[in-house]
Amino acid sequence: MSFIAGAGATNVDLLYQNMPKIPDVGEEVYTDKFSLQLGGGLPATLINLGRLGIKTRIATELGDDMFSSFAKEKFESNNVTPLNLYHGDGIPLNITSAIILKGDRSFITYGKGSIDSDDRALEEFYEMAKGAKICLMNPGGFTEVYRRLKSEGTVMVLDTGWDDELCFDKYGDLLEIADYYTPNQKEALKITGCSSPEDAANSLKKYFDKVIVKVDKDGCLGLDENGLFFKKSIDSFVNVDSTGAGDAFLAGFCYGLYYDYPFADCIEFGNITGGKAVTEVGALSGYVTENELLEIKETLKE
Repeated sequence: MSFIAGAGATNVDLLYQNMPKIPDVGEEVYTDKFSLQLGGGLPATLINLGRLGIKTRIATELGDDMFSSFAKEKFESNNVTPLNLYHGDGIPLNITSAIILKGDRSFITYGKGSIDSDDRALEEFYEMAKGAKICLMNPGGFTEVYRRLKSEGTVMVLDTGWDDELCFDKYGDLLEIADYYTPNQKEALKITGCSSPEDAANSLKKYFDKVIVKVDKDGCLGLDENGLFFKKSIDSFVNVDSTGAGDAFLAGFCYGLYYDYPFADCIEFGNITGGKAVTEVGALSGYVTENELLEIKETLKE
């Protein structure tokens, strides 16, 4: 059996929920609800895939600190095998304190954002990822490894995330390697310079045979050889917290790719996993099992 791989920074979230307000300087505010969770990004996508029964591997940075131990345990208990690229003695994770108010939130984050990609890290990641059916791509210095894996037959899936400088010139190398790109509406409009998601989808056809544009809470646009189509979101899912929705969508979409479902079905799987993610607070609190995913997918046919 093959696997899905990726490289990215590990994020840990300290969630202070039901906060009455953000404390002023010198103040202390108590809350009655707190949780410690892995945050969003590529690790969240791999964990969601692991929960769906697919073996996954992540190249990341973990230290000897308590947050790294927590992250390692969460990876391994969710079918994700971590490869540690870190060789220092600090805390190499991104650690975020999220103060969650009614209808708003504030964040304080420790960390450097991305992981280092020196020659040793590039080779270690390649050795871990070679043979993967799918590799998740993100910006961060691993382009040559992605190109190498692509040449060996691995399906490459790109999620750039938001960037104020998002454009074809900056991300052209990654777009040319990727088989699929999964922008949301805001990202698609930014990178293409278009004014509608439909125009953005058509613009992305210069890079991809099959195009995705996530249209926020409404659903997802697809474009293939038969033209544009739309897959609406799942009505029964109520949005509580949108954190991690894109990561979860990507997991469902890759589940479909992994098992060779038609493109439109892959998008529907993404709508299910992404929709379920927003029903609870945190990037990884709301999720479906494989059986639940397939059962919901069957109801969509009806």
